[in-house]
Amino acid sequence: MKLAIVGATGLVGTELLKVLAERQFPLTELLPVASAKSVGQLVEFLGKEYPVVSLDDAIAARPDIAIFSAGGSVSKEHAPRFAAVGTTVIDNSSAWRMDPTKKLVVPELNADTLTADDKIIANPNCSTIQMVVALSELHKAYQVQRIVVSTYQSVTGTGKKAVDQLLEERAGQTASNPAYPHPIDLNVLPHIDVFEANGYTKEEMKMVNETKKIMGDDRIRVTATCVRIPVLGGHSEAVNVEFAREFDLDEVRAILARTPGVEVVDDPAQNQYPMPKDSHGKDAVLVGRLRRDETQPRTLNLWIVADNLRKGAATNAVQIAEYLVGKLALVGN
Repeated sequence: MKLAIVGATGLVGTELLKVLAERQFPLTELLPVASAKSVGQLVEFLGKEYPVVSLDDAIAARPDIAIFSAGGSVSKEHAPRFAAVGTTVIDNSSAWRMDPTKKLVVPELNADTLTADDKIIANPNCSTIQMVVALSELHKAYQVQRIVVSTYQSVTGTGKKAVDQLLEERAGQTASNPAYPHPIDLNVLPHIDVFEANGYTKEEMKMVNETKKIMGDDRIRVTATCVRIPVLGGHSEAVNVEFAREFDLDEVRAILARTPGVEVVDDPAQNQYPMPKDSHGKDAVLVGRLRRDETQPRTLNLWIVADNLRKGAATNAVQIAEYLVGKLALVGN
């Protein structure tokens, strides 16, 4: 199994290498790909060093799978080039997510929709992934009608430039190359991605549209407010979900406890609830603070936390690759 990682030297690319090693992904050849200035740089994986190669060289090598984590413009231009030589692309950017001809996949929910003919597969937005994983089995039991979500997203979701800004500010320095239009340390920014004509940001509309596509139900109403906070890893979400059918809280806990990919952390009497620091390095989506919305019927409040670089990006992509290899028997050239 020949695997290319496009964006191998970035935050998500580095996490991809960790996840591939941890999950013992059956690759026989690794092709790390990065920008032209990084070509020749060595990337370590399982005790071996691999030189970074160019996009053209990676395409010429005809990898079986290419995982993209290099931004939407790179994906738009080069994912079709990989697909044209028979490579299956798993793309972490927003480039293909809402393309009606492309699958938007969270393996716990809809990997079974994939076929060998799907040559460009979209990985959803990190905040959307953790929310739909938590709600997937509850939707089957009670039918989600409306979601109100507020996110508290870490700076790693923006990238290394944002991490550098936070650390410089925390050290009392002025950020040398800021990622945000305002300071992030000791601050919160209700601004993730660009603002659109309706007053929502692109990140907020991703959550609206991607949720419907992944859950296969355009009737679900979603409204979101996405906020950047001065945390180095882990996204958190306050989710208020209205169901079509009445629920029992004990049953909700039982359903969440058996939901694939979910870990219930919900004992407020012992100060136990999901926190970003507890999500670091985990693939599970942590769910807690379960309680009824006492202002209206059939409505649940819950708090959802996940490592945005892992389940929100790298792990989800690797799980898709595992499905391609295991269930679809994608084999080497």
